[in-house]
Amino acid sequence: MRLGEDNFLEFKEVRFAGGKVRGPTQDELANELAAFANSRGGVLLLGIHDKTRDVLGIPLEQLDSVEALVRQACENSMSPPGAPIIERFNLPDSTGVKQPIIRVEIPRSLFVHRSPGGYYSRIGSSKRPIPTDQLARLFQQRSQARLIRFDETPVSGATLANLDELLLARFLTSQTSDTLEQILSKLAMASQDEAGVWRPTVAGVLLASPEPQQFLSSAFIQAVAYQGVAITPQAEQAYQRDAMNITGPLNQQIFDACEFIRKNMRTAARKNSEGGREDFPQFDMLAVFEAITNAVAHRDYSMPGSKVRLRLFDDRLELYSPGMLVNTMTPESLPYRQAARNETITSLLARCPIKNGEFKSHRTRIMDKRGEGVPIILSRSEELSGKKPEYRLIDDSELLLTIHAANAA
Repeated sequence: MRLGEDNFLEFKEVRFAGGKVRGPTQDELANELAAFANSRGGVLLLGIHDKTRDVLGIPLEQLDSVEALVRQACENSMSPPGAPIIERFNLPDSTGVKQPIIRVEIPRSLFVHRSPGGYYSRIGSSKRPIPTDQLARLFQQRSQARLIRFDETPVSGATLANLDELLLARFLTSQTSDTLEQILSKLAMASQDEAGVWRPTVAGVLLASPEPQQFLSSAFIQAVAYQGVAITPQAEQAYQRDAMNITGPLNQQIFDACEFIRKNMRTAARKNSEGGREDFPQFDMLAVFEAITNAVAHRDYSMPGSKVRLRLFDDRLELYSPGMLVNTMTPESLPYRQAARNETITSLLARCPIKNGEFKSHRTRIMDKRGEGVPIILSRSEELSGKKPEYRLIDDSELLLTIHAANAA
């Protein structure tokens, strides 16, 4: 309390007139609590001056009415209703006398909450209206009853003529009386925009357009192989061994990214027990394949300017995937839970064949949707390098996977 309000803590003085609560109002409480719920959760302390941070307290006989006001704010002024934890405490004021206060804790919600002032989020010590583009991403991230599924939205400026026949053929059945529009609609690869014009969806562009980046400029993998173990630009020598922007349909991006790593990683050759040659690569390529597939399939394509970033160092591989984790998943729960941000994209990748012999022995399609990818990444990489890969969430907006390299000396 002495440090003041922040992203997770708010103070409110409770004012009375004629035995009734005059401030904060029910709407004001709902706005503050919805902002916490739409962000990462937080605590509201009622009975504390928000400027001086002095403990003012709440009269004992008014505790019930203040608690009822909080409940009404969550139940009647938040849509959908909030689910707070309401507790009563005694805190000493500046003279040492204990004063009753009410502590209201509201967790990060699975839903996006509207309050009387609109849609708010918590930024530092205050609430702020959520900009339209961020609100759309927040709805999609929290999977609220399919209100927005970004990979199924039509792409403005694209037409069905921008889809390649050969790329589409992977997803079409030969025996059907449906029109092309009907088929693509059932696959969620095309839909009608507000004007009734048929356009490819985000998923349709990503899987059936030769150049998705023409319409979705950030839908590519930025790959860089560095000298050494850090990014250290030096005038006398190149600090990048190789770099490229990996573009094209998503299935092509996956295999091209794997080839980039295969080309730039070090491989040691040793004699086996029978006197023959045995290769020891820095990275297990099946684990790499699963990692890149997950990054491409589950990234948040609604974030403009954010691309999948692949960074290869002498001692590790870093893979950055835009977007927060969905459905309350955490980096720690990834090996045990399964959730898809882009259900259409994952379904279409599950129809794309694997032509590479090394990966084809693992399975015949790029995705199997059984949730085995992360366990494969963790187990096979640790078996090769002796170090377990690490997942880390950065600013609730980007997932970083670090795979440690085996010693290829």
